Amino acid sequence: MAPVEPSGLYDFDLLVIGGGSGGLACAKEASSFGKQVVVLDFVIPSEKGTTWGIGGTCVNVGCIPKKLMHQASLLGESIQEAQSYGWNISGPISFNWESLVEAVQNHIKSVNWVTRVQLRDKKIEYVNGHGVFEDAHTVIAKMKNGKERRITAKDIVIAVGGRPRYPDFPGCKEYCITSDDLFSLPTSPGNTLVIGAGYIGLECAGFLKGLGYEATVMVRSMLLRGFDRGMVDLVQAEMEDKGVKFLFGKIPVKVSKQPNGKLLVEWKGDDEIGQGEYDTVLVATGRKALSEELNPSAAGLQIHPETYKIITNFEQTNIPNIYAVGDVLHERPELTPVAIQAGKLLAGRLYNGTQEQMDYDNVATTVFSPLEYGCVGITEEEAINRYTENEIEVYHAYYKPTEFFIPQKNVKHCYLKVITLLKAPQKVLGMHFIGPQAGEVIQGYAAAIK
Repeated sequence: MAPVEPSGLYDFDLLVIGGGSGGLACAKEASSFGKQVVVLDFVIPSEKGTTWGIGGTCVNVGCIPKKLMHQASLLGESIQEAQSYGWNISGPISFNWESLVEAVQNHIKSVNWVTRVQLRDKKIEYVNGHGVFEDAHTVIAKMKNGKERRITAKDIVIAVGGRPRYPDFPGCKEYCITSDDLFSLPTSPGNTLVIGAGYIGLECAGFLKGLGYEATVMVRSMLLRGFDRGMVDLVQAEMEDKGVKFLFGKIPVKVSKQPNGKLLVEWKGDDEIGQGEYDTVLVATGRKALSEELNPSAAGLQIHPETYKIITNFEQTNIPNIYAVGDVLHERPELTPVAIQAGKLLAGRLYNGTQEQMDYDNVATTVFSPLEYGCVGITEEEAINRYTENEIEVYHAYYKPTEFFIPQKNVKHCYLKVITLLKAPQKVLGMHFIGPQAGEVIQGYAAAIK
């Protein structure tokens, strides 16, 4: 099938800046409606020089490699438990970091390849260039070889996502890594300090400990801000039982390399200073949207002054022909399935006459901590804030997974909580679950809550 000619004055009907989950979903959907589409994708190397192929954060340095390494960690535990179930495992059990990284990267590269084949099959042009606005219909693609290409489009979708934010202290960019680097790290991370206690920091610390490395989390104020506090306390307790250490109320002030090759981290907090030596320091202190790299002022785009995220109304920016989806959106969940659905629905509204808008409420999410935490809906704190304590009912229970019995695994942190309105018929406001396969458990209930 020959590609459809773009309508009117432009090179393309749709130009998508960013080849991640949301951008690709929008591009493919638009192509299915007969539109001429181009996708720009370019990865600026991390401070450590790490780069990757098309597919965005989730595929290359996010959900996919994270989940695979989490699975590797769980398998190590399962090998030990298997002996309780009658499996004879002879010889010492050992783990090889390099083998895991090779397997994970091979899978990622296969997804990169499939993505490029899909774009070709759908007659979507892929440009490996860094997009910068010239005006509201024109983007300059800057190539790796220094060449530039000027591309015009009737509509433009921004789907550039974000990258890890580096804290500002001496030695941070020189000696620390981020999640951009961890999943392709060529040598074993060894004793690791994780700076930051959001879900990325906790997940990385959890699987590193499960793989046999010492892991310490430096916490400025609280773990998992925005999640249910009672559930977070249990996640923390389980991680501590597994051997993950926590440094609370601490802020890093300097990282320096020692003659023995180790990294000396100095910190302050609670009117005291401290220090420790580590093999690897991973910073996970939040992410920064990449909107500034686009020269947004040339297109007249409205950017939030603090988050640098793009302000939209149903994915439409203040410039009528420019839209945005995914992690670059202000006050929207930074989740892959959300970006995919928003991208598809946007293309449907633009090119297929549909009216359906993205629903950002009650989106399920999972923290892949050693004992997983899945939730959908609001937290107990938020329910009290919205409705007062007298108007809600909280059902909760500890439970014992059957598979924990024979190996005599600790069940004291397996817990679930359902928050409802007190008044009949007791509408469910939020569900929270800690235990094995929490993500799989909670997504079924997410459909019911919707």
